[in-house]
Amino acid sequence: MIDRPDYVEKIMRYTDTPFVKILTGVRRCGKSTILKMIMEKLQMRGIPKKRILSYRFDSMEYDDMTAKQMYMEIKSKLSTEERTYLFLDEVQEIDGWEKVVNTFASDFNVDIYVTGSNSRMMSGEISTYLTGRYVTFHIFTLSFAEYLTFKETYETLDTPKAELANYIRYGGFPATHLQKYSEDEIHTIVHDIYNSTVFSDIVKRNQIRKVDQLERVVKFALNNIGNTFSAKSISDYMKSEQRKIDNETVYGYLEKLEKAYLLHRCSRFDLQGKEILKTQEKFYVADSAIRYSVMGFSPDSVAAMLENVVYLELCRRGYDVYIGKMGAGEIDFVASRENNKLYVQVTQEIKSEETRKREYERLLEIPDNYPKYVLRTDEFADGNYKGIQTMHIADFLLSDEF
Repeated sequence: MIDRPDYVEKIMRYTDTPFVKILTGVRRCGKSTILKMIMEKLQMRGIPKKRILSYRFDSMEYDDMTAKQMYMEIKSKLSTEERTYLFLDEVQEIDGWEKVVNTFASDFNVDIYVTGSNSRMMSGEISTYLTGRYVTFHIFTLSFAEYLTFKETYETLDTPKAELANYIRYGGFPATHLQKYSEDEIHTIVHDIYNSTVFSDIVKRNQIRKVDQLERVVKFALNNIGNTFSAKSISDYMKSEQRKIDNETVYGYLEKLEKAYLLHRCSRFDLQGKEILKTQEKFYVADSAIRYSVMGFSPDSVAAMLENVVYLELCRRGYDVYIGKMGAGEIDFVASRENNKLYVQVTQEIKSEETRKREYERLLEIPDNYPKYVLRTDEFADGNYKGIQTMHIADFLLSDEF
């Protein structure tokens, strides 16, 4: 296992507290491995292995297990004298798991960690049973820094700026960077992850009959990363293809794709009116390799995927991220975290005065003094212009400044 210390350390700050630790994220982003890392750390602290219980509920072993059976199974293995550490992987496979977890958290001397690949586990019953008693951690695929750490175990690294191109094309699913794979092999692995997510977490769970409709909505979203669009624009596009679909159905599909963590919704924020706008959102994909494994690689998609990578990095670092609306113009990202805020423009390269003016002047129009960045990948990606910092995207992704 290659360590992912940022997640492990953050989660373990809550070890031996009353809070249930809930790890969520897209399939195969590394949640199960992070649980194993935490178990190892506990053993290094002197916790005996017999007081660490681990269950993986997507295993055939637990097919058809009821919540009552889950409760009885775990209860029979708890230590009667000292604290037991419970690790419940893919717990959403057990209907009623929330009540079981709440019972253990309330009535027994346990420290609980759970994972799930669908955000449905974060709503409904859990709000009733665990209100104020859980902390959530969104696990993402590998950051650019983690990607470099993984890759250097099996291959000599190029410069970070050169490696950025590989990171965009190959993505950050941990399983694809445990050894050297070809691009075709990586996209085969990722496409299987995509298929299992769509058909197990979305189609099967929601009993969707028109699978081709769902897949067309996915492909529209993947083909429009970085563009604002609405359910109506997808519906209109489908009608132009002689495939009728109503706005509500499209909205439902997008919501289900979000709940499976395949897509992330980014709303617009009016910087003058100081309000979140309800229309013309953007969607970003959980990993760039998903886009390429489903749609194939095309050079004209790179700019959008650079934007996607920056968006995910801001989310990884705990920012709430919005598109900034400034009059008739737009700021790519307005990112807020506690008392911090920053503004980011992302562009592949600046070839003309018109592009330079567009990228910088929108930021200059913002009256506050929070940090402002223009991120690019060309040879002039450096320096400071009227307080706006210009950085290469690779340097920004590896930076500790924000």
